[in-house]
Order: sequence, then C-alpha cells, then structure tokens
Amino acid sequence: MGSASRSAVRAVCLAIPGQIVEFVDEERFLARVDVSGVRRVVNVALVSGGEDAAQMGDWVLIHVGFAISIVDEAEALATRRLLEQIGSEYESELQEFEQSRIT
Repeated sequence: MGSASRSAVRAVCLAIPGQIVEFVDEERFLARVDVSGVRRVVNVALVSGGEDAAQMGDWVLIHVGFAISIVDEAEALATRRLLEQIGSEYESELQEFEQSRIT
C-alpha cells in the first residue's frame, strides 16, 4: 500500500434513525421525521406502498434525505446509541441533517 493510500481520509456516510411524526405531502412522498430532537422533511418513497408501507410513528433509517428502510423501535434506539458513542461522525451527520431542507 502506497503512502497516498494510507494517508487518504475516508468520508463516512451514515444512515441515521428517525421517527415519522407527520406526512406533509403524500403525493410527493414527503414526511417530517424526528432525529434526536431535530425535525426535517425527508422523502419516504422507498418505504411507501403496499401492506408494509411506513406510517406515522414508524422508525426509519435515513440516508441523504431518503428513508431507506423501516426498523423497529428497539433497533432504531440501539442504532442511535451506537452512533452517539462513535461521536464526531454522528454529530457531523446530525448537523448536516439539521441544515438540510427538501422543498
């Protein structure tokens, strides 16, 4: 492995758990989610439709403004605790989430 490979910094992208608190635009698949007290609108198209569609109160994993899967509450809270333990990456992701907007 060359020195350039060892010194390269790798960005980490996380999927963070959030709870759906409101559907704000069902035609555009937009829902407001709560992530550790931060509320933002995300796209829920990937978890919509069919019998297993996301509903208000469901926990979802969110990545780059999209809910990518539905998880149960225990898994969501365990994931959040783990993310909080890793520290700076989670804080950075949470700050980016807080600053994001879907219009």
